Amino acid sequence: MSYSSFLSSAAFFTILLLLHQGFCHVSDGAQHATYIVHMAQSQMPSGFDLHSLWYDSSLRSVSQSAQLLYTYANAIHGFSTRLTPEETDSLMTLPGVISVLPKHRYELHTTRTPLFLGVHNADLFPETGSSSDVIVGVLDTGVWPGSKSFSDVGLGPVPSTWRDGCEDGTNFTASLCNRKLIGARFFTRGYEATMGPVDESKESRSPRDDDGHGTHTSSTAVGSVVEGAILLGFASGAARGMARRARVAVYKVCWEGDCFSSDILAAIDKAIDDNVNIFSMSLGSGTSDYYRDSVAIGAFAAMERGILVSCSTGNSGLSSSTLSNVAPWITTVGAGTIDPDFPAVAVLGNGKNYSGVSLFKGDALPDKTLPFVYAGNASNAANGNLCGPGTLIPEKVKGKIVMCDRGVNARVQKGEVVKAAGGLGMILANTAENG
Repeated sequence: MSYSSFLSSAAFFTILLLLHQGFCHVSDGAQHATYIVHMAQSQMPSGFDLHSLWYDSSLRSVSQSAQLLYTYANAIHGFSTRLTPEETDSLMTLPGVISVLPKHRYELHTTRTPLFLGVHNADLFPETGSSSDVIVGVLDTGVWPGSKSFSDVGLGPVPSTWRDGCEDGTNFTASLCNRKLIGARFFTRGYEATMGPVDESKESRSPRDDDGHGTHTSSTAVGSVVEGAILLGFASGAARGMARRARVAVYKVCWEGDCFSSDILAAIDKAIDDNVNIFSMSLGSGTSDYYRDSVAIGAFAAMERGILVSCSTGNSGLSSSTLSNVAPWITTVGAGTIDPDFPAVAVLGNGKNYSGVSLFKGDALPDKTLPFVYAGNASNAANGNLCGPGTLIPEKVKGKIVMCDRGVNARVQKGEVVKAAGGLGMILANTAENG
């Protein structure tokens, strides 16, 4: 078999107009779980001066050990905490309690979008002072402040309507913010209550983005123009966001891919108070009742205050009921087609050709027919077809092109596993659901 390059996933080229984006438990006691408690603001007894005192008293009446994780005043009125099922049932009977919802986990769901959509005409994006006064709040994995997409060159002072700033943390100081990146905060209490402390050997306990997803989505929305952008020698040009003169405030709510509802709601609560104009959220969890969906609940409160909420439809498709974030008060955005194409062809020994895409930029493969093996036939593991760590038999892989099935582990990891076993290249086989 000869190849110009091996097949890879084209996840880099999901093109959206504005924006895109699951539960585990580290037990701190038998059967404890995180809950979001929605309270009726108007029913606070007269004996309390502050809602937070009422919340704390209500919680203490059912548990002497439980603590408030967050209190909410904008997205909803209420709090989040960790309780046993019995304590939850007792809390539900108290006056003023509207609902007690278990925590929910949400999952994280380019350069020529304006030209592709035909909206690159300057008249559609006037260079006015009002456009640079727009503040977009992005809830995601944080931000990489050194990216040129967050350059503040040519921007005036921070809008006077802005009420917040940036906070320090691991590998991040407030001084990294500027007139473009005007806000950066992180929310960990929900995640850490369930998963334990953030592993700072893997990611920064701060607004810094060690994943890349948040930097991608925020720069897609509001990134400054970056001339000479290029990826592995492909798609050279100027990279820019859709609203390149707008300001951005980043709220990090996702940790190692997990985004917990109590943290998301706290970030929405804070961003409303900060006075953002637009929410961008590239995260979701499929469809559920609106009153059980923290994104939908928070988005409704934002909508009532005149804030546009734009969310991604998700990464699934080709079947019914696969969209996320479909509440009617949310602007739900998805890609119906993709413009750039990076074709690669795999030619089998029997003469059959299979077309795919590739961004491979390494050393060229030998100019001769190469042996080919399916990973499932080169492994003793039940899931060897997925090319997980330690599943391939080197003697059956060395010097060959290996086909791995998509799923479970990261696609980049599959390639590394093949390489470590002595394979010369990898073909990634998509599932029917993913094309």
